[in-house]
Amino acid sequence: METQYINRISATLSLSVNQVKNVAQLHSEGSTVPFISRYRKEATGNMDEVQVNNVIEQIEYFEDLKKRKETVLKTIEAAGKLDDALRSRIENCYDTTTLEDIYLPYKPKRKTRALAAMEKGLEGLANLIFDQRCTDPSAEANAFLNAEVADINAALQGARDIIAERVAENEEARNLVRTAFDKEARLYSKVINGKKDTEEAQKFRDYFEWEEPLASCPSHRLLAIRRGEKEGFLSMDIRIETEPVVEGLKKIFIKAKSNCGEEMILAIEDAYDRLLKSSIENEYRLISKSGADEDAIKVFAENLKQLLLSSPLGSKRILALDPGFRSGCKLVCLDEQGGLVYNTNIYPHPPQQHIAESIGTLKDLVEKYNIEAIGIGNGTAGRETESLIRSIDFGRKINIYQVNESGASIYSASQVARDEFPDQDVTVRGAVSIGRRLLDPLSELVKIDAKS
Repeated sequence: METQYINRISATLSLSVNQVKNVAQLHSEGSTVPFISRYRKEATGNMDEVQVNNVIEQIEYFEDLKKRKETVLKTIEAAGKLDDALRSRIENCYDTTTLEDIYLPYKPKRKTRALAAMEKGLEGLANLIFDQRCTDPSAEANAFLNAEVADINAALQGARDIIAERVAENEEARNLVRTAFDKEARLYSKVINGKKDTEEAQKFRDYFEWEEPLASCPSHRLLAIRRGEKEGFLSMDIRIETEPVVEGLKKIFIKAKSNCGEEMILAIEDAYDRLLKSSIENEYRLISKSGADEDAIKVFAENLKQLLLSSPLGSKRILALDPGFRSGCKLVCLDEQGGLVYNTNIYPHPPQQHIAESIGTLKDLVEKYNIEAIGIGNGTAGRETESLIRSIDFGRKINIYQVNESGASIYSASQVARDEFPDQDVTVRGAVSIGRRLLDPLSELVKIDAKS
């Protein structure tokens, strides 16, 4: 990795240059974060795994940036527009957003209104107006009339299209709009016409008419609104006040009150409404989604960590239930090692509602297999099943637990489950998983993907 990036990472993360350089070398050789943090402490200066991971993330960021710089330089050079000053700006850029802003005026474009106007020979008129070097733009426009530009209004419109694109691609202008989005962007959502009364849309009803500052919108709400937009029930918009931003843009580009200035005002307003707003809004849609995704991943990781590190109940005889209404509750008895010793179904809930028979079965099994604890899945009919079991007098104290059954159905249909219980139905395997999660959560949960 190049020295300029090593120095940048060192300054950003408050680490020595040698620490960053050694991690970069080890990473390039294929060493993993656990290996580097555990077995190469002498090279990293006792950096922990979080510091090592932070350095590697920065390394990968700058490697991607370097590749992008190479593409940008080649493209601009091929267009014959690369000079020493521009090359220096690109080579000394350390931020992706800034690099893209530098590249934007030189980026190959699809057919735009500005490009069409240039092809009609109106760039000279645009230059006169943009530099505000003329007193009467209409009079100057006469010189640019041709077979494709029939009148003065068409010429002025084409010139404004060219200017609008220049304004939208100007770094200072884009940063001004970004600053406004940073400070005051508001998130709006509303229901799509004709979808409000549909059953599928009701899960998004809280956001049928919603508005709040983007900066304070919690990640779960932003992701819910985006999901509603993706599924076609909501429209989402990020807005700022137009007038202050347009006034700020005028201060950047308008040099004096004049007829050219009036044309510039029209071009600036068009640039913001048609080009700048949508471009920066798309940036902030991506930025806010990335932030929300990171927050969601952190919450998921913390919840998963707590689940995996749940205290094991230990060697106990377990009766586990996978609750249900119509299909009944699948019931299994496990020995102290989690081995399956018995399974059956009970139907205490509607529509069958065999309450007395179900209670009798539960009492018999608790007595017969000397059950010490009961685990109940927390899915469908979980609360009703727990309420029923807590109402039963087993003649001695039996501890009753709600068990998180997320992913139990995934396990039940997996190859691991088939290998463990080749002769059992998926419902039995799911109930066994619930019981084993009570005995030793970690050893059972590692059998399925974390996402499940």
